[in-house]
Amino acid sequence: MTEPQTHHTEHRITVNAPADVVFALIEDVTGWPETFPPCVHVDAERDGDRERIRIWATAGGEVKGWTSLRELDRERLRVRFRQEVSAPPVAAMGGEWVIESDPSGATLVRLLHDFSAIGDDPAKVEWIQQAVDRNSGQELAALRAAAELRTQRGELTLTFSDSLRVTGAAKDVYDFIDRADAWEQRLPHVARVSLTEDVPRQQVLEMDTRTADGSTHTTRSVRICFPHDRIVYKQLQTPVLMSAHTGEWLIREAGEETEITSTHTVVVNPEAIAGVLGAEAGITEARTFIREALGRNSTATMGYAKAYAEEIAGRTGHPAAH
Repeated sequence: MTEPQTHHTEHRITVNAPADVVFALIEDVTGWPETFPPCVHVDAERDGDRERIRIWATAGGEVKGWTSLRELDRERLRVRFRQEVSAPPVAAMGGEWVIESDPSGATLVRLLHDFSAIGDDPAKVEWIQQAVDRNSGQELAALRAAAELRTQRGELTLTFSDSLRVTGAAKDVYDFIDRADAWEQRLPHVARVSLTEDVPRQQVLEMDTRTADGSTHTTRSVRICFPHDRIVYKQLQTPVLMSAHTGEWLIREAGEETEITSTHTVVVNPEAIAGVLGAEAGITEARTFIREALGRNSTATMGYAKAYAEEIAGRTGHPAAH
């Protein structure tokens, strides 16, 4: 059997920021969901300059998950990557980030890919080519925006958590969060839900949420589920005040109880502040507004998850039956 044909692509962009700033954004792979629109979630294990990453991203309108090996070359400002386990229709894929200083003081970023398709199917080759072109263009544009806004980046990004103790089983708490398709009936701040799970543990959740003033906003998220202790997500469609929003539900046994923690990471959209909060509002007011709104909804969800798990524990007579 002959090996599938290997195809090569190159995408490039010029960034008005120092090369080390650009390299740092590429190196920080766990921060990619807040930087790169297609990226949903990344788990990483590092050993020196080598790391294995498990990554989930949208490609061609679908959610794909794969495992890659990366090798960082800080001296030459390069990052090589090779998919260890690819997702169909990809048979194999790898490539390299190449960061070069421009004589003008800017930075040239080249993103190289090589790939092959299962069975050398021309339709699959075309699908992969389009996905690589689309995602590479989005990633490079987002990389440039993040690097050029580096002085504001810290101020625009906020991460916060809320926790709640539950006298009930971790699995029952997890099941409540996992079954978001039932939230319309279970959560008063949820007006409408559409949940699809074509691939086990990879969910697409569209939801209309009521805000404190009685209005509603629509969000669309990808959720990756790790039974029975963690669900991570990224909003693909966010409220206008946020340019990025990722989150995590963490469910842990804590002695005789279960602790549930909701964590949000948000990047504020500064251009939307005046339209949403008024001409006098700034980044501080936007951060406060987002913290209160998201914290209120997730704390309410945790409260209903607590009641659900504790009701089951009361019926079974085993509150700590984890």
